[in-house]
Amino acid sequence: MKRPTITDIAREAGVSKGAVSYALNGRPGVSEATRQRITEIARRLGWAPSSAALAGGRTGAIGLVLDRPPDVLGVEPFLVALLEGVERELGPVSLLLPVRGAGHRKVDGLLLAGPRCAVPAPGVPAVLLGGPPGPPGVPSVWVDDAAAAGEVLGYLAALGHRRVVRIAGTAVFADPRARADAFTAAAARMGFLEVGTADASTAEAGAGVAHRLLAVPRPPTALVCDTDVLAVAAVAAARELGLAVPGDVSVVSWDDSPLCRLVRPALTAVRRPLAELGALAAVVLRELLVGEAAVDVCAPRPALITRGSTGPARP
Repeated sequence: MKRPTITDIAREAGVSKGAVSYALNGRPGVSEATRQRITEIARRLGWAPSSAALAGGRTGAIGLVLDRPPDVLGVEPFLVALLEGVERELGPVSLLLPVRGAGHRKVDGLLLAGPRCAVPAPGVPAVLLGGPPGPPGVPSVWVDDAAAAGEVLGYLAALGHRRVVRIAGTAVFADPRARADAFTAAAARMGFLEVGTADASTAEAGAGVAHRLLAVPRPPTALVCDTDVLAVAAVAAARELGLAVPGDVSVVSWDDSPLCRLVRPALTAVRRPLAELGALAAVVLRELLVGEAAVDVCAPRPALITRGSTGPARP
């Protein structure tokens, strides 16, 4: 008999695969009634967590393809959260190999950590983290940047901000074009008077961009930065110009990390569910490995965490 999968449970319960994953792993994101119903359906179908999907391959290992420079991986906390979620689903029996290229035959499947990763060779099951959409035949697990953009700009609008610039950088698990479109659309919908985007790939470049943006007669009253490092650089640039954060300019990071809580003022930030993203990617990859059809899955909605770096717009 065919082994029941999370897809079977989701179909029977009338919920998403993500909801099934949360329920069976005791994670928040579903109501207690839904959790009990999903658990009962899983029991009735005979589902049980298993590493058989990986054990059935030649290696029992999966590969992780990174699009980040090696010298920054040690200072970025996103990888720890991602692997926490992956291992929650696949268990310690799986071996995670950080690989730089796709199409490796020494792994049973691949997790492509970013939309710029190379498309894997035919026959290698793969899941893209960040999107949608992924390359043809590669399902994606993604975070809704449109929802995040709406929440950030809605919060800033409520504080009286009408001139805002996004400092774009190398965001983790995000489609740069989709994020840019989401930001522009949300700003237009909320009636912002001036909206702009400036690119910066490093902290040094981000500090320079922020300095130029703020050193004009009529600067933006808020900066939204794609990464926590860029947000810290923006705060430093403001201080060099004698500007107060948030008195003169508010700063928001599109990534929440311990760094956002350590700087002063602590950074208002978008908390994206990276552990849940990893867990969902593992679910989708496991189903690919046992021959199940897989579809794009959206992770839980990001949450805006307000801290000291944002305040009312100056007159």
